[in-house]
Amino acid sequence: MLLNTIKPGAGSKHAKRRVGRGIGSGLGKTCGRGHKGQKSRAGGFHKVGFEGGQMPLQRRLPKRGFKSLTAGNVAEVRLSELALLPVVEVDLLTLKQAGLVPAQSLGAKLILSGSVDRAFTLRGIAATAGAKAAVEAAGGSFVE
Repeated sequence: MLLNTIKPGAGSKHAKRRVGRGIGSGLGKTCGRGHKGQKSRAGGFHKVGFEGGQMPLQRRLPKRGFKSLTAGNVAEVRLSELALLPVVEVDLLTLKQAGLVPAQSLGAKLILSGSVDRAFTLRGIAATAGAKAAVEAAGGSFVE
């Protein structure tokens, strides 16, 4: 094979459309643009979603929904993870320092997963009903 003999595959290339080259070409005179109107003229384009002055769809439909900036900022902590902590007084700062919750968390919630055998005092930490019962059964308490 020589570089000067390489050609594209048969049928893979199409001839460019040549408009305005007479009536015999099928694309003479108006060049396939029809008669008059914005789309027939040079530079006759408009923004996406424009409907000729009619109120566009994205403005006709009602605004809906809300994305909370604080949603998902409450981290979950398992009882089994809590049992690994060397301290007895536990608050959000303690959990962040231990690496159990992300630094950007605004709160923490204790869930019933695993078990706890020591008494913990939890300050400002929410808990599910089962987790609260398990902590209190081990002699722990919750302080708001």
